[in-house]
Amino acid sequence: MILLGKTSIQKYTMEKYAKNEKDLIRRYEKMGYDHLYRFQDGALVDTNTNEKFSPEDILIVAEHRYEGMSNPSDLSILYIIESRSGNKGSMLAGYGPSANLELAEFFKEIPEENISNKVNINAEE
Repeated sequence: MILLGKTSIQKYTMEKYAKNEKDLIRRYEKMGYDHLYRFQDGALVDTNTNEKFSPEDILIVAEHRYEGMSNPSDLSILYIIESRSGNKGSMLAGYGPSANLELAEFFKEIPEENISNKVNINAEE
């Protein structure tokens, strides 16, 4: 049996199970998903290049939902995205009561064949 110190166990746990959105964003950035996206005027905009994308131009390759630690109604979703132009990144959005309805509609319009879990960090567990 190998005994790990408390620090080693905490590090292993933090690496394996991200505690919040920021942890996962960092891990995906290390995998090359380093672009950030925002929603503007009905399109998803790559903040690095200012390219605009319609729902058909977006591939969702992982998503992670979060519930607030102190307030369970504080809900967010992290989308890991690949665009048709080849850029890869993430977008953090509220859902539930805090959701931007126009943004939620945009994501509902992404074709089902453009949604997968192929790079989901937690899927391997």
